[in-house]
Amino acid sequence: MIQSSELILNPDGSVYHLNLKPEHIAHDIIFVGDQNRVEKITQFFDSIEFSTQKREFKTQTGIFKDKRITVMSTGIGPDNIDIVINELDALVNIDLETRQPKEKLTSLNIIRIGTSGSLQADIPVDSFVMSKFGLGLDNMLRSYLIDEVSNIKMEDAFVKHTSWDLRKGKPYVIACSEKLEKMIESDKMHKGITATAGGFYGPQGRVLRLNIQDEDLNSKMDNFKFEDNRITNLEMETAAIYGLSALLGHNALSLNAIIANRASGTFSEDPYKAVDELIAYTLKKLANQY
Repeated sequence: MIQSSELILNPDGSVYHLNLKPEHIAHDIIFVGDQNRVEKITQFFDSIEFSTQKREFKTQTGIFKDKRITVMSTGIGPDNIDIVINELDALVNIDLETRQPKEKLTSLNIIRIGTSGSLQADIPVDSFVMSKFGLGLDNMLRSYLIDEVSNIKMEDAFVKHTSWDLRKGKPYVIACSEKLEKMIESDKMHKGITATAGGFYGPQGRVLRLNIQDEDLNSKMDNFKFEDNRITNLEMETAAIYGLSALLGHNALSLNAIIANRASGTFSEDPYKAVDELIAYTLKKLANQY
């Protein structure tokens, strides 16, 4: 039995941080970072059956063209992803009354819709990126046993190419779900490696008043290649989503609207339009493919 200190439930029986019960979520889930973006997606739904929010975790479940979908905000960073995916998995794969894992496990389909900055000059603002791999620079996933799901050869190649300081922890690489990749794939998508940082400023090479450990890291990442895969963009969630989903048996895919290009120093003139177009595209694919 899983102890109450390990799987914390609220007095109403919902999981602690997300404030959700099993019946509140669909098996197809869209992640967004910003809580205000949840309704930018659910405004297209035919109906909404459930809505709740606790802290930065806002959830709405409803119907879009006969498809039941949950949209959830995760907030920022790998630490929040650790909370969200573990608690979602508990909702479908642990009996919350007996506190025992279920014999028959359920796989969720998780698609992240986010915004990001491109590291490559030829991936312009307002384009879309599909993350073939998540490259975790954050070290969160190293708390788990990940060798069976990680791409160790790519990890080692990245460490060598960047002269990575292992005092920061060894980066990890996890592939996306092939099932969701095939479902969402189109000519509109750039593909590559999405790097996931544990912070926004120093961990992503931004310098304000503090010097950083490796001021050349971004330029090293720009020209890293492994088996024709290059690093396309840098953000704060994808690798953690891929890693925990792979370990727990869920399907995960990360899609980003590119609103900035770090190589050219440009920013989208209308970032909201790019995000709205990615939302419409993803909903259409979800509704038509099942």
